Amino acid sequence: MSLRVLLVDDEAPARDRLRQILSERADVAVVGEAEDGVQAIERIQELAPDVVFLDIQMPGCTGLEVAASLSGGRPAVIFCTAFDQHAVDAFELRAVDYLLKPVTRARLDAALSRVAERPATAPPSPAPADDTEPPAESDLPAGPPARFLARRGARYLVVPSADVVAFSFDDGQTRLHTATEQLLMQPTLTQLLRRLDPAHYFQVSRAVVVHLNHVREAKPHTDGTGVVMLSNGTSVEVSRRRWRPLLDQLAG
Repeated sequence: MSLRVLLVDDEAPARDRLRQILSERADVAVVGEAEDGVQAIERIQELAPDVVFLDIQMPGCTGLEVAASLSGGRPAVIFCTAFDQHAVDAFELRAVDYLLKPVTRARLDAALSRVAERPATAPPSPAPADDTEPPAESDLPAGPPARFLARRGARYLVVPSADVVAFSFDDGQTRLHTATEQLLMQPTLTQLLRRLDPAHYFQVSRAVVVHLNHVREAKPHTDGTGVVMLSNGTSVEVSRRRWRPLLDQLAG
């Protein structure tokens, strides 16, 4: 059975080279290509490839952001890039391999061998329990994302971090909240928390994370819990154990 492969690179010569090398293998079938990160997400959803060869520096959003947006049932990701400084981030995102351009046949064969040895993907994680501590800053890969990929219907949008009011998890779906709408995302809240900058985002309850810059008012309840009013006009309940840490964060 052939591995179904998607090639993602904004440079056509790079895709051509990969396609040529892969054409020499009987166990691989290139099922599609993409020229940027948003198109890559659409192709992954449409084609469900087994393997994605993913460039890092691309228009719209980076390959790292594409990989961070993938959740359960994700394809094996092999990064192909001209830059070696992103390797740590790549492996934090569970990349199978990290190839430097120009990709050689030997390195490509070794990467595909690693795909064959890859264990089955674990199912998506549920929303974090309310007593789960947010990840420490040292647990985050270098450079929290400056933008996020989210879906409106059949289209994927690139949302700058500054425009995110909150993230929520309900009915088995992660939602990105902006000033005017709610968009769907693939990662679970647990997966997002591993990438978010704790200086800007705070988990106020089991299923909601707010952007601190969009908190406009905080009101305590008599039982030790509270509620925050966000810039988009919505109110969010804050659990008892998170109320005081939230106030400390808001105070800087």
